[in-house]
Amino acid sequence: MTSSTSSSSFTDDIEDLTDFWFEQFMGANSSDSRRKYDVFLSFRGEDTRASFTSHLYSSLQNSGIFVFMDDHSLQRGNCISKSLLESIQDSRISIVVFSKNYADSHWCLQELVQIMECNRTIGQVVLPVFFDVDPSEVRRQTGEFGTSFQNALNRLLKVDEFMVPKWRDSLRDAAGLAGFVVLNSRNESEVIKDIVENVTRLLDKSTDLFIADNPVGLESRVQEIIQLLDIQQSNNVLLLGIWGMGGIGKTTIAKAVYNKIGRRFESRSFLANIREVWEKDCGQVNLQGQIIYDIFKEATTKIQNIESGISILKERLYHKRVLLVLDDINKLDQLNALCGSCNWFAPGSRIIITTRDKHILKGARVDKIYIMKEMDESESFELFSWHAFKQTIPTTDIFDISKNVIKYSGGLPLALEVLGSYLFDREESEWDCVLKKLQKIPNDQVHKKLKISYDGLSDDTVKSIFLDIACFFIGMDRNDVIHILNGCGLFAEIGISVLVERSLVTVDDKNKLGMHDLLRDMGREIIREKSPNEPEEYSRLWLHQDVLDVLSEHTGTKAVEGLTLKLPGHSAQHFSTKAFENMKKLRLLQLSGVQLDGDFKYLSRKLRWLHWNGFPLRCIPSNFYQRYIVSIELENSNVKFVWKEMQCTFGQVRPVLHRRIKVLDIVS
Repeated sequence: MTSSTSSSSFTDDIEDLTDFWFEQFMGANSSDSRRKYDVFLSFRGEDTRASFTSHLYSSLQNSGIFVFMDDHSLQRGNCISKSLLESIQDSRISIVVFSKNYADSHWCLQELVQIMECNRTIGQVVLPVFFDVDPSEVRRQTGEFGTSFQNALNRLLKVDEFMVPKWRDSLRDAAGLAGFVVLNSRNESEVIKDIVENVTRLLDKSTDLFIADNPVGLESRVQEIIQLLDIQQSNNVLLLGIWGMGGIGKTTIAKAVYNKIGRRFESRSFLANIREVWEKDCGQVNLQGQIIYDIFKEATTKIQNIESGISILKERLYHKRVLLVLDDINKLDQLNALCGSCNWFAPGSRIIITTRDKHILKGARVDKIYIMKEMDESESFELFSWHAFKQTIPTTDIFDISKNVIKYSGGLPLALEVLGSYLFDREESEWDCVLKKLQKIPNDQVHKKLKISYDGLSDDTVKSIFLDIACFFIGMDRNDVIHILNGCGLFAEIGISVLVERSLVTVDDKNKLGMHDLLRDMGREIIREKSPNEPEEYSRLWLHQDVLDVLSEHTGTKAVEGLTLKLPGHSAQHFSTKAFENMKKLRLLQLSGVQLDGDFKYLSRKLRWLHWNGFPLRCIPSNFYQRYIVSIELENSNVKFVWKEMQCTFGQVRPVLHRRIKVLDIVS
């Protein structure tokens, strides 16, 4: 496998060699991923220190590779030091530069024995370089190389003769490995370039991204994505989007795929947290620069601005088959600056994009979209248990409470991990307390992560739609909600579409609106945290006790835009209509098991939606004059006819129902 004429034959077989080296390399690093050095450099100082080896050392260092290069001229005696032996063991790769006088040094020969021992025992990769010497001479100890080896033997003390067979075996084995031949000064720079590229590739393959100590549910999802990527069959450039709500594991799955298939590409790059980095000073050009460094291992390329970065990437990426992962994209501009179009990339390249916003993937014209799903019950139990109990199942004494926490998490990995870690090693009574608190106030860490999606909504009308759905419209027909919210001036068709694209709202096959429970709680917490101890100042009221207090004490204010109160039982609870007098901006009102006594003139004239289950009256009072209402739903009501009288406006008599109403649902 050793190249005998130039570095090009080595390069031609690089895929096979890299696989061979990689198998060794992963074995070398599986037990200790924190070795001190990337490369140990073994060489004969008087032959190559001032020429080839110093040039190789500089090139490796300039590429960000941490090299141990021992200066033999400073050593005294024939006994290799313990620290040097440890340096060999603490290196990921050993490069042995065989030169004419290499074997003349007892020190070099002992180094080689240790290097080949590490190759055999821990799978350390060994890359031989034959500098002005034929590999066969090293293997058989003949020619000028054999002469220098004989000189070493002649100086050997009798007590050390037992080392000779080890030296011969090590020379033979090392010379049999795939390596590089430096024939003359003209191909020296070419060989150094090849060595640096392949060492870089080997090191890059070892630096897998950390995923989790105990990953759960990854393998099946990784395989699904790998199938979509179609690496074996398609030589086209392919863009794949991974889409889902915050905290569902998009980044984790992207890392796992990156680790799994990364070594099948010439180079790879994983850009993490693009949304955050993009907003920092120089963040945009730094991201472009990271791609250049990751793919080409160049730290010297200077990017002046985004446009120059685009030009550099477009020009250079086309020459390598790469895997590029762009994590947490939230603007189309980011994609335009970092991956442009398929024309930027060499055939067979794969680009993976993770995002909460499906619209971005449409804008980027991705080839395929992988939709992230919540964990199932079994996966949820296992992930939660690893964090809460450091084992795969909950302990029996708090099994039932664990089930409730897992149910609350709704299969969201972020919540399972955060809550599990928070509850670890706590008393059962504390678990109960935490669960009760979560019903009212979400966990702060989970809340902040999910709120990123809400904060990313640039339009206040879309934010209002999200909060309205979170408090009132989950489970309702999309078209009915659109009528109601359009009546509020909120442009609901496009607003709901945006929320669906941002993974904040779902629409099922029956056209019903849905929302993950934790997103619902996030929305409600946004409302609560503006006035934590003053429910009457909430823009929307949904908590049972808060609504009872506001209606009983008549403390409602003009801040209230929506209110829902659903009471159980057959006997309705009575409240005065005067409780609504100060709620001048009330748009949405949902009641069940409630009777209002008094004059209906106190209800807001801005009401757009009235949903009243168990409406107690035989008709809608004539003083319930709602000029702008668009939806009236009176389920299980006593209504016999709608309005007892016509309403009169500016001398004209007209039915109220003919004005703006879109939904009228009255069931006796």
